[in-house]
Formats: sequence, C-alpha cells, structure tokens
Amino acid sequence: MLLGKRTRSIILAALVFSCSVFPERPASAFHLNPLAKALLGIAVEYGSLNTMVNYYDNAGRNVYLGKLKDEYGVDHDGDKNALLGNIVKRLSNAYATKYPDVRQKPYNYFVNNKKTFNAFCTFGHNISVNSGLFDLLGNNPDEIAFVIAHEMGHGEEKHNIKGIRKSLPIDAISAIEQANSDSALKSLGVSVLARYAQANVVTKPQEWQADNDAFTYATMAGFNPGAGAALWQRVMEKMPSQRENFVGEIFSPSDHPTNEQRRENYARKLTAYSNNHVVVSNGTVKINGKFFMKAASSKAMSSAERAYLIAGALSAVYHNNKTIPRAYVGENGYLYVGVQDICLPLKGELSAHELAIRFNKINNI
Repeated sequence: MLLGKRTRSIILAALVFSCSVFPERPASAFHLNPLAKALLGIAVEYGSLNTMVNYYDNAGRNVYLGKLKDEYGVDHDGDKNALLGNIVKRLSNAYATKYPDVRQKPYNYFVNNKKTFNAFCTFGHNISVNSGLFDLLGNNPDEIAFVIAHEMGHGEEKHNIKGIRKSLPIDAISAIEQANSDSALKSLGVSVLARYAQANVVTKPQEWQADNDAFTYATMAGFNPGAGAALWQRVMEKMPSQRENFVGEIFSPSDHPTNEQRRENYARKLTAYSNNHVVVSNGTVKINGKFFMKAASSKAMSSAERAYLIAGALSAVYHNNKTIPRAYVGENGYLYVGVQDICLPLKGELSAHELAIRFNKINNI
C-alpha cells in the first residue's frame, strides 16, 4: 500500500532510531544485498513494535496511561473530570452489550491540558480528551458523549492497532521477521511507540464506522440523538473564527469525512431513529412533514445547533413509544411529551403552551 507522507516520516524516524539500537549483523552470516538489509531493518523494528503494542494494549496499559499523562499533561478541573467520568461510565455500559472486553478491560481516561478540539483512544482502552474540547462545546454532555463514543468505537474495533500493523510491508518481510528476537522490546522507547500510535493510520471507512457506532451506543446510553449533528454544526460555525483550535488529524479531509458530511450523516440517523417522523432543516423542525417550530439562537448556541438537539429529544419520543403520549407544559416551564423533556422555549420561539397544542394537533391527540 502507499503510505502517507506523515506515516513514512514516522517509519523513517523509527528506523533511524533502530540503527542505534540494533547493530548491523555481518553480511557474511546472511549474504544479504542492500535491499534485503533494508527489509531486515524494518523487520527488526516491526517485531519490536508488535511486541510492544501487545504489551501496552494489555498488561502494560496502565504504564502507558502514565506515559500519556506525562506527554500531554493532566487538567484536574473538577467539572470536566466529573463530566468525562459520567460519560465514560454510561457509554461503557452501552458498549458492553456487544463488547465484553469493556468489562474485562475498563476504559482509562483523563482530561489533558491541550486547548485545541481533539480526543483520542489508543492502546489499552486509554482515552484522553483535550481540555479545549470541553470549552469549545460549552461542557455540553450530549455533544461530548458523541465524541467519546466515537473514540470508543475506534477502541473496540482496534482501528489504531490494525492501522499500525498495516503501515509496514509485512508480507514482504514475514520470512525475515522470524529471525528476530523479542528482546528488542527492552531497547525500544515508549516515545517511538507513541509516534506510531499518533500516526495517521485510521482510514476514512473506519472513521465512518466509528461515527455510526457512536450514534448507536450514545443513544443506547440515553444521550440526545440529535447531539451528533449538533456537534458538527457547532464545529462548522466555530471554525472560521477559531481555526487555530481545530487542527490535527481529526480535520484532515484525506483521511476523515468532512464536517458537513458528518453532520448530514448524523441528521439522517436522527430522522431514522424517530421512525422518520422528525426532520431538521436550517433551524426548522418538522414533524410528519408539518412545521413544528423554528429554533431561536441563544448566547451559547445557534438556531441550527439548537434545532438538532430539540429534534433529538422529539425523535426519542417516537423511538421509545408505540403510542405517542400527549405534550404538556411542566411546572418548570419546559415542554414535555410524556416523560421526555423537549425544550425550554426561548424568546423568539413559540411558547411551551403553543408548542404543546401544535404537537398534539400534528399527532391527532
């Protein structure tokens, strides 16, 4: 396969490192030509990497967590850490319905000091979320949950490990590889592994798979079904003025879907989740093809982002109920449908009372 520029540079750096660790064997012992010697160097490096990946993915995962904390720093903000802990707990319970290794190897997690929008899941079910991601999403638990669910999807499918193992020409060196010793593990530093682990080795189909898994398990965990679309709507709105906060592999169009593609994918899933009753378009929410409301913007959220979250709450109603319950206004001023809270109307929107009447009329209640 053809390697990306960044992946090639990482492999080259690792090979340079290996030259100082593994002395070249006498040519007379193997009768190797220059190309074979080069392949042998790659084989030695790969043999070490494979052994180390297996170690840090299992028995040494807590050791690797410590290395990651040293590398990225730890943000001890109480609110962010409590929010992350609750999200990981709920998502773990959801993912465990299909992936038993979530129970056997519970996810480690921490908030790091980076101020950009990013999160990652690496070997050993180790998750880290940038402090800046919480800030850019306004500590919104539903939207943050979709990010974490996406990363857990990578973790359960072992996308990172699969990508690393495919990043070297394994078929070409498999015979040579058998001659190498696992003792090379002792000589290879964790910093080299970290460079591989952060390489752009996840494919676009794997990104789509992680997004789709995120919707399945975030909604199973009880998070707002519209939060995935809302999340990417927010990213699209923030990027023009805060581009420096949205950098890195997650926004590489060659290896990731575009922001708009991700939003539209989640919007379609929202509609499907509602059994095709709820649709969102440009801040307008429709039910059964009829106008329900136009969302207003707030200081913290645009009309379009808010519409996806309102529609998400409505979609949960249609997903969870065979017989649609009546809409009503709660004592707190919120619009409810059965036990589901929908929204607290803002200035510029129909009142909760008007929305309740409209919902009941649309649904012939």
